[in-house]
Amino acid sequence: MTAKLFLAQRVTAAILAFVVVAHLSMIIAAEHAGLTAGAILARTHHNLVLFAFYALFVVAAAIHAPIGLRNVIAEWTGWRGRSLDLAMGAFAVALATLGLRAAFAVYSA
Repeated sequence: MTAKLFLAQRVTAAILAFVVVAHLSMIIAAEHAGLTAGAILARTHHNLVLFAFYALFVVAAAIHAPIGLRNVIAEWTGWRGRSLDLAMGAFAVALATLGLRAAFAVYSA
C-alpha cells in the first residue's frame, strides 16, 4: 500500500468513527422518540446540515472501503496491479454515486 493510500485509509477511518457513532445515536434517538419513517423524512427534508453530514459519510466510506478491499483482495487472491486499482476505483465511484444519490433523495424527499 502506498503512503497516500495508507493516509487516506486512516483519515477516513477517523471520519467514519465519528459519523457512525453520530448516525447510530440519531437512529436510537428517533426510535426512542417513536418517530415513523414519514416523520423522519419530514425532518430531513431540505435539511442542509444532515445532507452535508451524510454526504461526508458517503464520501469517507467510498474512499475507505475500496482501499481496504483492495488490500484484502491482493492478499487473498494475489490479484495486483493496475487492473485491481481500476476495479477498486470503479467500486469507489459506484459507492459514491449511489450513496450521494440516496443522500440527495432523502434531502429532497
